[in-house]
Amino acid sequence: MKNILLISFLSFICCNNAKVEIPVKDYTTKNAEALKYCKDNGFNQDFYFLIDMSIHPGKNRFFIHDFKSNTITDKNLVTHGSCDTFEENPTQWEKAKFDNRTDSHCSMKGKFKIGKRDYSSWGIHVKYVLHGMEKSNSNAEKRVVVLHSWDAVSDKEVYPQVSPLSWGCPAVSNEFMKKLDAKLKTSTKPVLLWIID
Repeated sequence: MKNILLISFLSFICCNNAKVEIPVKDYTTKNAEALKYCKDNGFNQDFYFLIDMSIHPGKNRFFIHDFKSNTITDKNLVTHGSCDTFEENPTQWEKAKFDNRTDSHCSMKGKFKIGKRDYSSWGIHVKYVLHGMEKSNSNAEKRVVVLHSWDAVSDKEVYPQVSPLSWGCPAVSNEFMKKLDAKLKTSTKPVLLWIID
């Protein structure tokens, strides 16, 4: 009888079409490394932005992490680069590729210092300059890769569909950019944006 109940239960779990929440990844190590980096380099120690490009582009993968409460306080979609300039990229919609070269249209990994707030012709007309702090993203300014919003980016998850492709900028929805902008305007120190894979 126990075996029959167990099989029935497992069948229900496996075959039920209800939406199953995928657990959030554990970023404990990344968060600790980010906090140390912020302390060592005079960055904001209240929060930082983490983008995990290993997550499907139709799911939330831009996270605002609060160092004090050690929690993710908000999350949303973010674009990745098309990465189609130097070679064919048949999986460009589903998976981010990385390249630091000028005109590659690829995303770049690594730690960025979020710099000056400026006018953008996209979205809510606000952009933040990104300064690459590592060899993997040293051409960010030269490539004009910035944090901005874009009308084409949804404010809610679109999985199994995907977000639109950029030329390397981490572009977010207009509503999410308003939240990011409000947080960045309150900071008296540079804020860390870290793109991982």
